[in-house]
Amino acid sequence: MKRILLSVLIGLGLNASAQQTAQPFLYTVNSLTGQEPYWNLHYSGSYGERTSGQFGYDGIGQQFGVKGYLGNRFTLYATASVGFANRGGVASAQQAEVLRDLIGGGKISEGFRLGVGVGASRDWSNVKSAISRIVLSFDQSKWRATGNLRFEKAFDSERDKLDFISSLGFQCRLSPALFVGLEAVGQDLEGFWEADEAEGGAKLMVGPSLNISPSNSKLSFSLSGGPVFYATRSNIIPSDAIRELGATTNGYSFRALVNFNLFK
Repeated sequence: MKRILLSVLIGLGLNASAQQTAQPFLYTVNSLTGQEPYWNLHYSGSYGERTSGQFGYDGIGQQFGVKGYLGNRFTLYATASVGFANRGGVASAQQAEVLRDLIGGGKISEGFRLGVGVGASRDWSNVKSAISRIVLSFDQSKWRATGNLRFEKAFDSERDKLDFISSLGFQCRLSPALFVGLEAVGQDLEGFWEADEAEGGAKLMVGPSLNISPSNSKLSFSLSGGPVFYATRSNIIPSDAIRELGATTNGYSFRALVNFNLFK
């Protein structure tokens, strides 16, 4: 009996160390590695009150995405979103990025990784932007952490010269398939030093984070959200830039995601 229990525990440990999750966080993007090259499709639904952009749409949001490992430490990440506003009306937004690990990555999924990314987006009001991202992550069998610093240059004279968005996610493993933790997002951080920040000021969100990734399934699930509040305020009416957080008043946002691994 002891030998059987020991064998089961060893098997669970091996599954835990080898498992790689395509998109464990809802607001923080991680790069993929070549340990298990695969392509993933995901769908996420969100609901927000007095929010828009990075934190979610002010109403019901639907997002479809694709994420894949391109080889040589490159990751493709692209999304298309449709929003049904609380006040009525339908809008859409798209973005696409290519990330490249500069430190770590390759065929090694555990340990420290540092990467950069570039891409483009079209927001809810049809304004185009160039985007870049710095990605930091540290993965172990029992816990993982990922952080993003995103820079956005909107091609519109009424927008900020440069927008700063940061996010951080941390999860620890409670079982071979279950991770729980926290996720935090800071949006339009230039509001801390610009009184006329175009999206209304710097906004923050901190909330619980959950990821379920069964080792023998093509599906994985993530859930996150929480209160959205202003850290600073400007006198500018917020634009329709793609933001995880956004609003003219404090609000809240929740998002759930289903990820499908095409080749697992």
